Amino acid sequence: MNKHHESTGPADEQQITLRGPAELADALPYLMGFHPSDSVVMVALHGGRGRFGGRLRLGIPQSPKEWGPVADQLAECLISGSERRGSRPDAIVIFLCQDPVGGESAGQTMERLKPLAQRLRTACGALDVPVLEALCISDGRYWSYCCPDGRCCPTEGNPLALPGTTVMAAAATYAGIQVRGSLRDMEERLAPWQSTAVPAQCHALDTAGATLVSRILDSEGRGEVAKETLDLARVLMARLRQAPSAVPSVTDRSDDHLISHDEAAAVILGLQDRETRDKAAEWMEGAEADSALRLWRALARRCVGPYVEHSAAPLTLAGWVSWSTGDEPGARVALGLALRADPDYTFAQLLHQACNEGLDPETLRRCLRGEVGEGAEGVEDGGVLNGGTKDSGVPGDGIRNSGVWGGGTRGVRREGRSRLRAEHRPRPRPARRTPPDTKGGRATPGSVRPGTSVARRGTRDAGRRGQRGTRSGR
Repeated sequence: MNKHHESTGPADEQQITLRGPAELADALPYLMGFHPSDSVVMVALHGGRGRFGGRLRLGIPQSPKEWGPVADQLAECLISGSERRGSRPDAIVIFLCQDPVGGESAGQTMERLKPLAQRLRTACGALDVPVLEALCISDGRYWSYCCPDGRCCPTEGNPLALPGTTVMAAAATYAGIQVRGSLRDMEERLAPWQSTAVPAQCHALDTAGATLVSRILDSEGRGEVAKETLDLARVLMARLRQAPSAVPSVTDRSDDHLISHDEAAAVILGLQDRETRDKAAEWMEGAEADSALRLWRALARRCVGPYVEHSAAPLTLAGWVSWSTGDEPGARVALGLALRADPDYTFAQLLHQACNEGLDPETLRRCLRGEVGEGAEGVEDGGVLNGGTKDSGVPGDGIRNSGVWGGGTRGVRREGRSRLRAEHRPRPRPARRTPPDTKGGRATPGSVRPGTSVARRGTRDAGRRGQRGTRSGR
């Protein structure tokens, strides 16, 4: 089958013929741009030679009770999305990627996931699209759920090829296609701190909230806070720009040390205002883009404890800069995490769907530059794109957050840059007071610890009360 990489790399078409499960398993990271961990991946095939088309990723639901409904939704989403993009798939390839958990072996992981593979195959078949291959990848080995021949697909599985030793790896290197490590690694770069510094950062956020919320709710003070936020962000970007980049883990640690708790808190709280966030989104290209992306990642890591929901703003900005600079896999990860932190964050919803549907980010770049006048197409009034995907209802990673390709976006008429900011304000809703999930030391997004002060909740609740608070920026 022919492989056309549609998300990264140069525009020149590269055709690679893949033969059998081994080469399919090796191609997966290059298809996605990263190694998908704990994931269901479905890839559409088109034509007699099996050209790769749309692809979809979803975190594997923990409860087997969810596998049936999720399988039906994934099959429907990939097939209908492919139809909207051009043509119905002629076949589908399925990957189940999960390393052993709880002391089980890789073979036991494969057996545990076999019912999920069968439900996915049945769901696709019910829509008259056959599954050409279904693979399980676990702990450096792969198994085929479709091949009954023990000579090529033994019960103990086959080892994956060593990285960089296959024809696919050589072709990807020649084409400039990069694999950015595992999905888990990419998410860790954006995850809230889990260190002894968390209490100090929480205290700084509490203090900043007590000072800034009342000013932001004041019509005059709001503009002053916006200016202070953007000025401080520029100072931090310049500081990060002077620090040399290294491997991601080293760069992230260096960036964390270059930003104080109070500085991070002030910018995080300031970015909860919609107009301030939109101004910050203008740092999307050229020399500013790299330092802005480093800043947004660093700020997302500082949204700790009950402030996890506040990470939606810096995560969305990180996703936007990644998409604008051509890193679509990185953009999907950041935007998916933004929606996990706050599923109702409109700007993340818009960008995530537009990125997944393969739209050109230049349209939004022009809008942010002020180059688009009346009659131009842009983001939709009310902050909702027509068509697209729906949330699967699976805790932690819905279909909307999964990296679905396809949908039915239709732009609408806008009147210049000012109307880019005309997103609707969320309807009032009670503040969530779910106790934090202490597993792994990480709070559940949107949770509030017992004894949380009013000042701490103010930036989240003001917009929900219908005021012009900092959480109106969705």
